[in-house]
Amino acid sequence: MAVRQAAAWCYRGGSISAEPRINDRIRVPEVRLVGPSGEQVGIVPLAKALELAQEYDLDLVEVAATARPPVCKLMDYGKFKYESAMKAREARKNQAHTVIKEMKLRPKIDPHDYDTKKGHVVRFLKQGDKVKITIMFRGREQSRPELGFRLLQRLASDVEELGFIESNPKQDGRNMIMVLGPHKKKTEAMAEAREAQAARKAGRQGSTPDAEAADEAAEAQSEAPAETPSEA
Repeated sequence: MAVRQAAAWCYRGGSISAEPRINDRIRVPEVRLVGPSGEQVGIVPLAKALELAQEYDLDLVEVAATARPPVCKLMDYGKFKYESAMKAREARKNQAHTVIKEMKLRPKIDPHDYDTKKGHVVRFLKQGDKVKITIMFRGREQSRPELGFRLLQRLASDVEELGFIESNPKQDGRNMIMVLGPHKKKTEAMAEAREAQAARKAGRQGSTPDAEAADEAAEAQSEAPAETPSEA
Protein backbone atom coordinates (compact mmCIF):
# COMPACT_ATOMS: atom_id res chain seq x y z
CA MET A 1 0.00 0.00 0.00
CA ALA A 2 2.81 2.40 0.95
CA VAL A 3 4.59 1.63 -2.33
CA ARG A 4 1.46 2.45 -4.36
CA GLN A 5 1.02 5.72 -2.45
CA ALA A 6 4.65 6.67 -3.06
CA ALA A 7 4.31 5.84 -6.73
CA ALA A 8 1.16 7.92 -7.02
CA TRP A 9 2.91 10.84 -5.29
CA CYS A 10 5.83 10.64 -7.71
CA TYR A 11 3.45 10.44 -10.65
CA ARG A 12 1.77 13.66 -9.58
CA GLY A 13 5.17 15.33 -9.47
CA GLY A 14 5.63 15.60 -5.70
CA SER A 15 5.07 18.77 -3.70
CA ILE A 16 4.29 22.02 -5.50
CA SER A 17 7.16 24.53 -5.37
CA ALA A 18 6.57 28.26 -5.16
CA GLU A 19 9.87 28.90 -6.90
CA PRO A 20 9.71 29.86 -10.61
CA ARG A 21 11.24 27.52 -13.15
CA ILE A 22 14.66 28.59 -14.40
CA ASN A 23 17.02 27.54 -17.20
CA ASP A 24 16.84 23.80 -18.00
CA ARG A 25 13.74 23.35 -15.80
CA ILE A 26 11.67 25.29 -18.36
CA ARG A 27 9.91 22.74 -20.59
CA VAL A 28 8.17 24.61 -23.43
CA PRO A 29 9.10 24.90 -27.12
CA GLU A 30 9.15 28.71 -27.17
CA VAL A 31 8.92 31.66 -24.78
CA ARG A 32 8.17 35.37 -24.88
CA LEU A 33 11.55 36.77 -23.88
CA VAL A 34 12.26 39.91 -21.87
CA GLY A 35 15.81 41.22 -21.85
CA PRO A 36 17.97 42.14 -18.84
CA SER A 37 16.87 45.78 -18.93
CA GLY A 38 13.18 45.00 -19.41
CA GLU A 39 13.23 45.31 -23.19
CA GLN A 40 10.88 43.08 -25.19
CA VAL A 41 12.86 40.63 -27.30
CA GLY A 42 9.79 38.80 -28.62
CA ILE A 43 8.81 35.17 -29.02
CA VAL A 44 11.88 32.97 -29.48
CA PRO A 45 12.59 29.22 -29.31
CA LEU A 46 13.58 27.99 -25.87
CA ALA A 47 17.00 26.94 -27.17
CA LYS A 48 17.66 30.49 -28.41
CA ALA A 49 16.59 31.98 -25.06
CA LEU A 50 18.94 29.66 -23.19
CA GLU A 51 21.73 30.57 -25.59
CA LEU A 52 21.19 34.28 -24.91
CA ALA A 53 21.20 33.60 -21.16
CA GLN A 54 24.62 31.99 -21.48
CA GLU A 55 25.93 34.90 -23.56
CA TYR A 56 24.82 37.44 -20.92
CA ASP A 57 25.95 35.12 -18.07
CA LEU A 58 22.44 35.33 -16.63
CA ASP A 59 19.57 32.99 -15.82
CA LEU A 60 16.45 32.41 -17.87
CA VAL A 61 13.59 32.81 -15.38
CA GLU A 62 9.93 32.01 -16.08
CA VAL A 63 8.02 35.02 -14.70
CA ALA A 64 4.55 34.31 -16.16
CA ALA A 65 4.00 30.58 -16.48
CA THR A 66 0.30 30.82 -17.39
CA ALA A 67 0.85 33.10 -20.40
CA ARG A 68 0.83 31.60 -23.88
CA PRO A 69 3.68 31.33 -24.58
CA PRO A 70 5.15 31.69 -21.07
CA VAL A 71 7.03 34.92 -20.35
CA CYS A 72 10.68 34.52 -19.39
CA LYS A 73 13.22 37.13 -18.37
CA LEU A 74 17.01 37.22 -18.41
CA MET A 75 18.25 38.07 -14.90
CA ASP A 76 20.68 37.19 -12.14
CA TYR A 77 18.29 34.97 -10.20
CA GLY A 78 20.49 34.70 -7.10
CA LYS A 79 20.72 38.49 -6.84
CA PHE A 80 16.98 38.80 -7.50
CA LYS A 81 16.14 36.40 -4.65
CA TYR A 82 18.47 38.24 -2.27
CA GLU A 83 17.01 41.65 -3.06
CA SER A 84 13.46 40.30 -2.74
CA ALA A 85 14.28 38.85 0.68
CA MET A 86 15.75 42.19 1.82
CA LYS A 87 12.65 44.08 0.64
CA ALA A 88 10.36 41.65 2.45
CA ARG A 89 12.46 41.98 5.60
CA GLU A 90 12.31 45.79 5.45
CA ALA A 91 8.55 45.68 4.89
CA ARG A 92 8.10 43.48 7.96
CA LYS A 93 10.32 45.81 9.97
CA ASN A 94 8.20 48.84 9.07
CA GLN A 95 4.90 47.03 9.39
CA ALA A 96 2.65 48.51 12.06
CA HIS A 97 0.84 46.05 14.29
CA THR A 98 -2.23 47.19 16.18
CA VAL A 99 -1.59 46.69 19.89
CA ILE A 100 -4.12 47.07 22.69
CA LYS A 101 -2.56 47.87 26.05
CA GLU A 102 -4.55 47.50 29.26
CA MET A 103 -4.63 49.68 32.35
CA LYS A 104 -6.58 48.72 35.50
CA LEU A 105 -7.82 51.21 38.06
CA ARG A 106 -9.96 51.21 41.18
CA PRO A 107 -12.87 53.67 41.60
CA LYS A 108 -11.27 55.29 44.70
CA ILE A 109 -7.74 55.53 43.36
CA ASP A 110 -5.50 58.00 45.19
CA PRO A 111 -4.05 61.01 43.31
CA HIS A 112 -0.48 59.67 43.16
CA ASP A 113 -1.53 56.31 41.69
CA TYR A 114 -3.83 58.08 39.25
CA ASP A 115 -0.98 60.23 37.95
CA THR A 116 1.19 57.12 37.55
CA LYS A 117 -1.52 55.27 35.62
CA LYS A 118 -2.22 58.31 33.48
CA GLY A 119 1.48 58.52 32.65
CA HIS A 120 1.36 54.95 31.32
CA VAL A 121 -1.72 55.75 29.22
CA VAL A 122 0.01 58.84 27.80
CA ARG A 123 3.06 56.77 26.86
CA PHE A 124 0.94 54.10 25.16
CA LEU A 125 -1.03 56.66 23.14
CA LYS A 126 2.18 58.42 22.07
CA GLN A 127 3.40 55.06 20.76
CA GLY A 128 0.26 54.80 18.62
CA ASP A 129 -1.30 52.00 20.68
CA LYS A 130 -4.88 51.63 21.83
CA VAL A 131 -5.52 51.47 25.57
CA LYS A 132 -8.23 49.45 27.30
CA ILE A 133 -9.10 51.08 30.62
CA THR A 134 -10.72 48.78 33.19
CA ILE A 135 -12.32 50.05 36.40
CA MET A 136 -12.59 47.21 38.92
CA PHE A 137 -15.41 47.36 41.48
CA ARG A 138 -15.29 45.40 44.72
CA GLY A 139 -17.85 44.88 47.45
CA ARG A 140 -20.09 47.91 47.99
CA GLU A 141 -18.35 49.76 45.14
CA GLN A 142 -20.55 47.80 42.74
CA SER A 143 -23.52 49.88 43.83
CA ARG A 144 -21.72 53.11 42.77
CA PRO A 145 -21.00 52.68 39.03
CA GLU A 146 -21.09 56.46 38.62
CA LEU A 147 -17.71 56.62 40.41
CA GLY A 148 -16.11 54.55 37.70
CA PHE A 149 -17.86 56.44 34.93
CA ARG A 150 -16.63 59.81 36.26
CA LEU A 151 -13.09 58.44 36.60
CA LEU A 152 -13.07 57.24 33.02
CA GLN A 153 -14.42 60.57 31.77
CA ARG A 154 -11.72 62.38 33.77
CA LEU A 155 -8.97 60.22 32.29
CA ALA A 156 -10.30 60.67 28.75
CA SER A 157 -10.36 64.43 29.27
CA ASP A 158 -6.79 64.49 30.65
CA VAL A 159 -5.39 62.71 27.57
CA GLU A 160 -7.70 64.15 24.90
CA GLU A 161 -4.76 65.75 23.07
CA LEU A 162 -3.29 62.30 22.47
CA GLY A 163 -6.33 60.04 22.19
CA PHE A 164 -10.08 59.78 21.85
CA ILE A 165 -12.80 57.55 23.25
CA GLU A 166 -13.07 54.71 20.74
CA SER A 167 -15.43 52.62 22.88
CA ASN A 168 -17.66 54.38 25.43
CA PRO A 169 -17.65 53.18 29.05
CA LYS A 170 -19.80 50.10 29.59
CA GLN A 171 -20.43 47.78 32.48
CA ASP A 172 -19.04 44.24 32.18
CA GLY A 173 -19.85 42.27 35.31
CA ARG A 174 -17.86 43.79 38.16
CA ASN A 175 -15.82 45.91 35.78
CA MET A 176 -16.41 49.01 33.68
CA ILE A 177 -14.44 49.19 30.43
CA MET A 178 -13.52 51.99 28.05
CA VAL A 179 -11.15 51.91 25.05
CA LEU A 180 -9.03 54.91 24.05
CA GLY A 181 -7.67 55.19 20.52
CA PRO A 182 -4.60 57.27 19.58
CA HIS A 183 -4.90 60.31 17.33
CA LYS A 184 -1.49 59.39 15.90
CA LYS A 185 -1.18 56.34 13.64
CA LYS A 186 1.22 53.59 14.64
CA THR A 187 3.39 54.17 11.56
CA GLU A 188 3.69 57.88 12.40
CA ALA A 189 4.68 57.11 15.98
CA MET A 190 7.31 54.61 14.79
CA ALA A 191 8.73 57.15 12.33
CA GLU A 192 8.94 59.85 15.01
CA ALA A 193 10.63 57.44 17.40
CA ARG A 194 13.26 56.57 14.78
CA GLU A 195 13.85 60.29 14.07
CA ALA A 196 14.23 61.03 17.78
CA GLN A 197 16.67 58.14 18.16
CA ALA A 198 18.71 59.39 15.19
CA ALA A 199 18.75 62.90 16.66
CA ARG A 200 19.99 61.56 20.00
CA LYS A 201 22.77 59.62 18.27
CA ALA A 202 23.76 62.69 16.27
CA GLY A 203 23.88 64.77 19.44
CA ARG A 204 26.20 62.27 21.11
CA GLN A 205 28.95 62.95 18.58
CA GLY A 206 29.71 66.28 20.24
CA SER A 207 28.93 65.22 23.81
CA THR A 208 31.26 64.15 26.59
CA PRO A 209 31.65 60.44 27.47
CA ASP A 210 29.60 60.93 30.66
CA ALA A 211 26.77 62.61 28.78
CA GLU A 212 26.86 59.93 26.10
CA ALA A 213 26.59 57.19 28.73
CA ALA A 214 23.65 59.00 30.32
CA ASP A 215 21.89 59.24 26.92
CA GLU A 216 22.41 55.52 26.29
CA ALA A 217 20.97 54.65 29.70
CA ALA A 218 17.93 56.86 29.06
CA GLU A 219 17.41 55.29 25.63
CA ALA A 220 17.62 51.77 27.04
CA GLN A 221 15.11 52.66 29.72
CA SER A 222 12.68 54.17 27.18
CA GLU A 223 12.89 51.08 24.94
CA ALA A 224 12.47 48.57 27.79
CA PRO A 225 9.08 46.78 27.76
CA ALA A 226 6.54 48.13 30.20
CA GLU A 227 5.66 45.96 33.16
CA THR A 228 2.14 44.63 33.51
CA PRO A 229 0.16 47.38 35.26
CA SER A 230 -0.63 46.53 38.83
CA GLU A 231 -4.01 47.08 40.37
CA ALA A 232 -4.44 50.33 42.23
